[in-house]
Amino acid sequence: MGNTPISDAFLDQLQSPADIKSFSIQQLTELAAVMRKRIIDVLAVTGGHLGSNLGVVELTLALHAVFDSPQDKFIWDVSHQTYSHKLLTGRNKKFPGIRQFKGLCGFSHPKESAHDHFHAGHAGTALSLGLGVAKNRDLTKRPEYIIPIMGDAALTCGLTLEALNNIPQDLKRFIVILNDNAMSISKNVGAITHILSRMLSNPTASKLHHEIDNLISKIPSYGPSLARQGHKITESLKNLVSKAAYFEQYGLSYIGPIDGHDIKKLVEVLEGVKESNWPVIIHILTQKGQGMDEAIKNPTPYHGARPFNGTTGKFHPAASTAPTFPKVFGKHLLHMAQNDPSVVAVTPAMSAGSCLEDFMKAFPERCLDVGIAESHAVTFSGGIAYGRKMKVVMSIYATFLQRAFDNVFHDICLQELPVVFAIDRAGISGPDGATHHGIYDIAFLNAMPNMVIAQPRNGQVLKELLEAAFSFGRPTAIRYPNMATTETDLPIQPRELGKGEVLIEGEGLLLIGLGHMNTTALKVREKLAEMGIQATVLDPIFIKPLDSELICKLLQTHQRIVTIEEHSAMCGLGCIVNNFLMTHGYSHIQVLNCGIPEAFLDQGSHADLLNEIGLTPEKIVQRITQHFEVASLSGALEAQRKPPSCLIVSQPV
Repeated sequence: MGNTPISDAFLDQLQSPADIKSFSIQQLTELAAVMRKRIIDVLAVTGGHLGSNLGVVELTLALHAVFDSPQDKFIWDVSHQTYSHKLLTGRNKKFPGIRQFKGLCGFSHPKESAHDHFHAGHAGTALSLGLGVAKNRDLTKRPEYIIPIMGDAALTCGLTLEALNNIPQDLKRFIVILNDNAMSISKNVGAITHILSRMLSNPTASKLHHEIDNLISKIPSYGPSLARQGHKITESLKNLVSKAAYFEQYGLSYIGPIDGHDIKKLVEVLEGVKESNWPVIIHILTQKGQGMDEAIKNPTPYHGARPFNGTTGKFHPAASTAPTFPKVFGKHLLHMAQNDPSVVAVTPAMSAGSCLEDFMKAFPERCLDVGIAESHAVTFSGGIAYGRKMKVVMSIYATFLQRAFDNVFHDICLQELPVVFAIDRAGISGPDGATHHGIYDIAFLNAMPNMVIAQPRNGQVLKELLEAAFSFGRPTAIRYPNMATTETDLPIQPRELGKGEVLIEGEGLLLIGLGHMNTTALKVREKLAEMGIQATVLDPIFIKPLDSELICKLLQTHQRIVTIEEHSAMCGLGCIVNNFLMTHGYSHIQVLNCGIPEAFLDQGSHADLLNEIGLTPEKIVQRITQHFEVASLSGALEAQRKPPSCLIVSQPV
């Protein structure tokens, strides 16, 4: 294209990164402005990960200008910052559908493009994956570059530190990009952030380092052996004039910090490290929200932004003023902390999303953000709970609790420590897609001896469970979604361990709705009532232990059960109910389990996904009438008169 100015229309023509290989620095700079505008314009309508993507536009352009994707492997940590990468790899026309039903994923997605190598929605995975891919490359004698791209927050992850400890010092064509914007979702915490803030690169030291290494390696016979020792010596020399020792200790040649918005400098540095004989880490300084004042001034709310005015950057008014489960949780936990100095909250970088910020401001010594370190957060909570003098609430998203499975077992349940797990985002996570749906936690928590599992149907029950949880004297998980709910100013009623509630009485058919899915169960009942079927609706509240006394009583007058849950049908409430029936001698009861199928759900609105998997009232009613052969009032009455079947039918959607 020579020096032709880059217009907005160019993105429609761009099919692959090869199309920008001949671009001048000026054209790359112009393209950066076009891409940044595109991201702002689309996310103003759809919402999405705004700040992080605005911060890496120039870095992404420089990487694609220097390296040859997909042969060279870009391995993104978390990958919520890949919007520019998507624009450069032929996905611009689909970009307005980012994070929408049947649209582009908001993270890297191998089925979308050959340029995406892994699903990545959790922090800290890029370095381990990169080392594995590099080993694969070397064993199969391929020449490509492996380039893990991680944020500074990834350094608080234990997985990243484990990977750092396993980097071979002679690993070639391995270039780590450390994108340092001093933020994860909220502000970074911990000692490692201070290491980064103190680092200064000394070009003289770097030059000295490589010149001595090259000189020593040329000595006949003994050169390579001496070079290995010389590498350690020159590191020491470099450390006399540079504070980059942290990464050098792991065998990485440190370069930086580099201005992450200077395309010319980025291209020069990336070209310059291609022939390095050692693995390299390039420390890039970027600004989250670059190019949009509101996003720069308010990085936390603009991390995962809701729709906003594309001109002013101001958020549109919220569609609903109803409280959400997380807001009810945060507000009531603060109320509890104000009245009880033994209440402590711990969170792994989720203080904003879990609505703990007011608690943190009021009692910073009792509301503790440990960074993106889920395993540590769980075990740390266990340590605080030791001795049972402190009331510890561990606040975490359901999808991230998966990362601390062993810590929950080994450091909480086995120790019989009464930590309360406030499990946010339990259920479908909508626009974030497969990596973020919280639909497996019941399965692994149910396997834990000593664990209590509960789910409130509304904000009032959530408050009551929070108040009651510490009286159980056992590890307790309270799971809830990020959705609107109701709460009242009624007095808090005591909640007895393992006791459910009948919301409306009927006969013959028992609908068991879990948490917020009781709303769906009640709508199902209304539709069945039009057919002459008067179903009972049960809110179990406690998944573990089940209210066996109440269920046994109901089974005296109910021969059919339908479980309704926003969790994997293969391992959630339905399976627990099925097991209860089998072990208690109720083999004549027929069961229909309605839940999430055994498949990875992609992104989409909550309503679209529920409709797709058949968890709407209309589709559940259809399944009930088909499954139990009840299609009319007369059919329903006849079905209730039939002798009970000897078969339990557990049928996930």
